[in-house]
Amino acid sequence: MSIKDCLATSLQVLRANKLRSGLTMLGIVIGVSSVVFMISFGRGHEANLMAIFKSMGADVIYVTSASQMTDQISGITRKLTMDDAEALANSSRLPSVALVSPFTEKMATVTYANQKVSTDIMGMVPSIRSIIDYPIERGVYISDADVMSAASVAVLGATARTNLFKDEDALGKNVRVDGRVFEVVGLLEAKGGFLPGADDFVMIPITAMQAKLMGETTSEGRPVQTIAVKAISSDLVGSAKDEVISVLRQRHHIREEESNDFYVMDMREILDKMKQALEVFQLFLASVGAISLVIGGVGIMNIMLVSVTERTREIGIRKAVGAKKIDIMKQFLVESAILSLAGGIVGIFVALIFVLMVTGVNVGGYTVQAPFTADIVLLALGVATFIGIASGLYPAYHAAGMDPVESLRYQ
Repeated sequence: MSIKDCLATSLQVLRANKLRSGLTMLGIVIGVSSVVFMISFGRGHEANLMAIFKSMGADVIYVTSASQMTDQISGITRKLTMDDAEALANSSRLPSVALVSPFTEKMATVTYANQKVSTDIMGMVPSIRSIIDYPIERGVYISDADVMSAASVAVLGATARTNLFKDEDALGKNVRVDGRVFEVVGLLEAKGGFLPGADDFVMIPITAMQAKLMGETTSEGRPVQTIAVKAISSDLVGSAKDEVISVLRQRHHIREEESNDFYVMDMREILDKMKQALEVFQLFLASVGAISLVIGGVGIMNIMLVSVTERTREIGIRKAVGAKKIDIMKQFLVESAILSLAGGIVGIFVALIFVLMVTGVNVGGYTVQAPFTADIVLLALGVATFIGIASGLYPAYHAAGMDPVESLRYQ
């Protein structure tokens, strides 16, 4: 019996039992649509996270001072300072470093007219834009002259601007940050992101923040929370990291046996760990859908066993007129494969509908992405066909092993 004959016969049998065939396919439809949608959503989420982290600079090192708990336990009180940042900008001692940008953050109350919000205040220098992309929508960015003079100027993130000014034009207006007056000179474009408050911040010159908001000085100099160090290229991040550690240990007079009083975060390491976590996340999502596929496969096996029982006399007649075991097996395997493949095709279309529904939806500044690619479709169809064949093996083997005489006697 040829495959073509098997296909024709199988389609005829399945059409004769449309409701039963449809209900049997339902488990595969749910399983395939779940797997396809979850893999697509997982890939989109991974792409968004990678884009956000890469925007922070894949060739950037972030240096922070030790935590307060570490300070108390070890007795270390040293903080990073502007002098540390200037030392790290010395190209003769750090040839792998392209630029250095210190910054400091704190939560503060910002008011305009009768609007009062608590938001993140970021003390920056202009070079931060070469590390993290902050596109200006209107106005100007913080300049070197602003930093030199500790000017009372501010650049607003999109969310902070909306919270304070609603529909009013913010450019040129004065806001109060913890009671200090700052003029709004620039407005940033909305970036969005997976973290809450991604655009909810106010940028001011780091010197203005140190002088007017922090009120903190140390014997070592003007303190900063973080120093961003950009390597000349991504290949030299490791060398730049080693140079940064060496210079800071010398400046902080740390002996060889002592631990660093600062942390150095390599964005490549963070990206690698994030990728590993996302791979586990995708595997988990796919496994949830796989459970539905297994249940669908059990449903196909069950209905095929029922079909074998119903067609016992047909099997006996076929064997009596010369049909071989392999012919009987092919017949039932093709039927189960068609059921599963058809369910897989319907499941793919269901998943596509959900993907189109969620793609581009903005949730709290996070734009949902769910790429629907050919490899996901081929994988889903391949898995569905495999489930169908695997589910039909036992019923097909059972049918092929029936005794023709006993089968003909079956009523």
